[in-house]
Amino acid sequence: MVDVSELTRVADHRARVAGLVGVLPVVELPVADCLGLALARDLVAPIALPPFDNSAMDGYAVRAADVAATPVTLPVAQDIPAGRTDVPPLEPGTAHRIMTGAPVPAGADAVVQVEWTDAGTSAVRVDRAVVAGQNVRRAADDVAPGAVVLGAGAPLGPAQLGLAAALGFGALPVRRRPRVLVLSTGSELVGPGAPLEPGQIYESNGVMLAAAVREAGGEAELLRFVPDDVEQFHAAVESRIESFDLLLTSGGVSAGAYEVVKDAFSGRGVEFTKVAMQPGGPQGSGRYRGVAVATLPGNPVSAQVSFEVFVRPALRAAMGFTRVARPAAVARLSAPVSSPVGRTQFRRGAYDPVSGRVVTPVGGPGSHLLSALAISDCLIEVPEDVSDLAEGDEVTVHMLYGE
Repeated sequence: MVDVSELTRVADHRARVAGLVGVLPVVELPVADCLGLALARDLVAPIALPPFDNSAMDGYAVRAADVAATPVTLPVAQDIPAGRTDVPPLEPGTAHRIMTGAPVPAGADAVVQVEWTDAGTSAVRVDRAVVAGQNVRRAADDVAPGAVVLGAGAPLGPAQLGLAAALGFGALPVRRRPRVLVLSTGSELVGPGAPLEPGQIYESNGVMLAAAVREAGGEAELLRFVPDDVEQFHAAVESRIESFDLLLTSGGVSAGAYEVVKDAFSGRGVEFTKVAMQPGGPQGSGRYRGVAVATLPGNPVSAQVSFEVFVRPALRAAMGFTRVARPAAVARLSAPVSSPVGRTQFRRGAYDPVSGRVVTPVGGPGSHLLSALAISDCLIEVPEDVSDLAEGDEVTVHMLYGE
């Protein structure tokens, strides 16, 4: 029986892993290549948005006073398509035909939408009055020059990249993606498509963890599984590790007789511990040849939950994000759950924010139940000092999607 007082607390191990990968260097990347990265410095608007008064409608630029009494017919003096740069001023008692986004001419203070006219080209009959400012987008209505439009650490999604492009930025300062070498161990592992012999299983952790690294914003290289042999493990790692920011392994860290990762790294800068959590107790972290190392357990659910709890926040912090944790919420359990006292349990769940913020446990607590994880959208956190929760009790849920 393990004395839970001797286990490492989840928060303590999270802090240790967080300190392994330092903040990554700032690079300038083309705007189109910045999706999913964090802005490294405040983005200051060099121009206004819109940069000039422009029409919000296809219609006619007018003086509101000239169309106060309708119907009224005005001569059409000019056509102003979007993109015209030599826009003449509007003379009193006339109209300019104008397209959406085109500059509003000096002298005009409103735009009559085409649906309120007879759509004339040489002269136009206006059937409804407008007031000054109607259908006009004012310069700097969205962004003023010199304004900080995005703060350092902001995640760069489609809207943020669109804003940067609209302000004329061709490149942005971002922290580069972390480079992660992913390695799973175990003599029982075989690749997809190969026939399974008795006692063998298909390797899945490497594929899963490499995908998790990429989803977090990093670059992952999958080093195919290594048998439970220390010399082969070192041979696989030695030639590759120095090109990466993090070595991420799964398997070989428990208390068995063939724990290759533990045997290879013990006394070489990597510390191994048992964390007070379920699943995912056996963990390791440290530095080997100057490179950060995080070693995860081999059971698939343990490996992926460990990544979510410990590794993903560390990678996001290294990339400069101000918010490194997944979105979380408080929800009511739809069914009772039990948990071992002294360990923080992370159960798989399905969160329903519509029906009263309810979460339903999916599958049991077993660390081999990968199918339950695959259909879950959150982790249900049961605190270490709680053994039983009833239906309707409130719990914290950590989403498996989002930032």
